[in-house]
Amino acid sequence: MSSTRKFRKLAGISALAFAGLTAANAVNAANWRYAHEEYEGDVQDVFAYKFKAYIEENSDHTLQIYRFGELGESDDIMEQTQAGILNFVNQSPGFTGSLIPEAQIFFIPYLMPTDMNTVIKFFRESEAINEDFPELYSEKGLELLKMYPEGEMVVTVDEPVTSPEEFSNKKIRVMTNPLLSETYSAFGATPTPLPWGEVYGALQTNMIQGQENPIFWIESGGLYEVSPNLIFTGHGWFTTAMMANQDFYNGLSDEDKKLVQDAADFAFEEIIVHIDGLADKALEKIQANSDEVTVTRLNDEQIEAFRARAPQVEEKFIEMTGEDGAELLEQFKEDLKDVQKD
Repeated sequence: MSSTRKFRKLAGISALAFAGLTAANAVNAANWRYAHEEYEGDVQDVFAYKFKAYIEENSDHTLQIYRFGELGESDDIMEQTQAGILNFVNQSPGFTGSLIPEAQIFFIPYLMPTDMNTVIKFFRESEAINEDFPELYSEKGLELLKMYPEGEMVVTVDEPVTSPEEFSNKKIRVMTNPLLSETYSAFGATPTPLPWGEVYGALQTNMIQGQENPIFWIESGGLYEVSPNLIFTGHGWFTTAMMANQDFYNGLSDEDKKLVQDAADFAFEEIIVHIDGLADKALEKIQANSDEVTVTRLNDEQIEAFRARAPQVEEKFIEMTGEDGAELLEQFKEDLKDVQKD
């Protein structure tokens, strides 16, 4: 065989080998799908894109992200994840509570501290967060990858409120979450469950007189335009959870499982940096955009009037979740004691 023919033959083999390798890589690489509940630039969106960046920089996989409304509302994206249409979903316990009643624990008022350093330490070290909750999510076909805080809850109302009595006869929008309804009943208001897409219009037409959300969401959603009185009640932080369809996750190679876990850990560390100071910046934007906004920060005595009503919400939580919920609540409190004493 001449050298030319040998070269052509080797070149042909090399081309076939390269084509085979490329095909194999194409088979191994996947385009994963991830949906969350917020708008461009909001906390869940930042978390999702940090997760995406880690996945794509450390593998051949790609990640398609869907923001609020692109695939429906929160209930829709959860159904799509459970059905395996989506691989990953970010959903707050406010909506997951109907699926996993114990997740409503985050809506017991004055259970969580509002100091950021304590909150972050709790999410890092809590046995309830890192051991108990993954088991609860697993029972519903979900692999819990990361729980993380987004910001302190702030209530917006049609007029300043400083006591439970001043909440009387006010319809306050709540997520479709029975325990959150119990919280606002305890606070003296009339809880009104509404999907997010209806909130702005309902405030604008006075169908409801208030709602609660982290301050960055109040700013990005323009809620202050139709509900300009901001009340800092100190009753809790907004928490969210990023998870995967469990069948999908279990079907991954060990290498890809580690990739996903590492990406979730990376996104968590990045989001902690992102939310530091975010509330102050959002409030500055709100006040710069509107002269009608008022800010009321309850003092200790005013907070105590609301805090005194929290035990009835705890009782409702235990009634809803039974012995398992009571044990989770006890663990939650023990974890909080541990981080607060340090």
